[in-house]
Amino acid sequence: MKAYETLFRHVLWPAYEGGLRRRDTPRYMRRYERDQWLAPEEIQALQFQRLTRLLEWCYREVPYYRRRWDALGIVPRDIRNMADFASLPVLTKADIRDNADELKATSLKDSLQYKATGGSTGEPLRFGFTRESNDRRIAVMWRGYGWAGSRMGRRTLFLWGGAVGNPSAAHRMKDRIYNAVFARRMLDSFHMSESNMASYADAIDASRPEVIVGYVGPLVRLAEWLIAQGREVARPASVIGAAEALHPFQRDLIERAFRAPAYNTYGCREFMLIASECEQRHGLHVNADHLVVETLHDGVPTHTGSGEVAVTDLFNYGMPFIRYVNGDMATQATSRCTCGRGLPMLASVDGRKLDAIRTPAGHLLPGEFFPHMLKDVPGLARFQLVQRRLDRLDLSIVRGRDFEDASLDYIRAEVAKVLGDSAELHCHFVDDIPLTRSGKLRVTVSELAS
Repeated sequence: MKAYETLFRHVLWPAYEGGLRRRDTPRYMRRYERDQWLAPEEIQALQFQRLTRLLEWCYREVPYYRRRWDALGIVPRDIRNMADFASLPVLTKADIRDNADELKATSLKDSLQYKATGGSTGEPLRFGFTRESNDRRIAVMWRGYGWAGSRMGRRTLFLWGGAVGNPSAAHRMKDRIYNAVFARRMLDSFHMSESNMASYADAIDASRPEVIVGYVGPLVRLAEWLIAQGREVARPASVIGAAEALHPFQRDLIERAFRAPAYNTYGCREFMLIASECEQRHGLHVNADHLVVETLHDGVPTHTGSGEVAVTDLFNYGMPFIRYVNGDMATQATSRCTCGRGLPMLASVDGRKLDAIRTPAGHLLPGEFFPHMLKDVPGLARFQLVQRRLDRLDLSIVRGRDFEDASLDYIRAEVAKVLGDSAELHCHFVDDIPLTRSGKLRVTVSELAS
């Protein structure tokens, strides 16, 4: 398998990506691999150089920023350092929804690609990005996952979210070919229950993955089952947690069950990978050569304690997000990593916990299911799923103009696919959904005793 990994990474993939598809991802990967070893002050200088270029572009090409900055009497040449940068207003999901067209660069708006996100804050969002931005995100993702041993072409098992809706046969075939070529096997975590845990363990034994990547919630549930049953599965080299913070007690469970080191990552759909752990696992390296990541307290940058995360993508020139607050909380590290990389670090990601949902039939549905499924529902402005009884789920929905009966039918059908009739889904239309005291909207809330 090592021979295939080497052949795929150095010959097959570059020929396909750079030659056949004419993408610059291989070149970006080589550059990011070099840049991570720059000294901290060199990375800071590189980051600010890229930020300055982006701000100048935004002022020329993006009507939203020009209008807002003009109202504040700010022009790009006023931003001489990161302290000046902090004087720019933050960007919220509401800002993006209300000004989506004005946030697109005038000369690039017709060439954008789009994605949607449900996000951990429960507010679906559609955003545009350029091809260069997407290629760079993929390059950064491979770098960060590579620190945890997830190299391109290495045999990997994903405990991930399954497809929603009804993908075409051609789409399913494309996914199968893609996963086979990349030596990946996908397991749908949304169907995990107490009664079928053994099938997930059997799948691991059958595929013998070198790396396991999964949502933290399902990884922990499977780890608990393995420990309780006294069962050992084929031992991977590493386990990578995604979609929510990996807490120390969860890391311990996963490492005991899989007999392999567990790695924490932090990302969101708007930017893909934001930060990840290296071999030392003493914090998460921020991709500061690709993003600007701030932590804010009452809107002011802070380097002590937990703060609200604000992210700026340095390369999405098509629909730039400048100081975008994504609803997460994080704490910056106060020391450097001994690995030698110059990238700054987060000590922890503090506010991204999604509750798992249980049913009388023994289903353990990860909270990630709902933002994953609801992100593409037309007219869904905001939502929250609350479980107060084992046999009942309450979904609060804030409707937008495009919400219709078909949207509701779709939601019921998708939930029924994974839960059957073991729990009743009650949908409620509301005018608003209150935030928690920390300022976040919890997407899934379980009030059942653990």
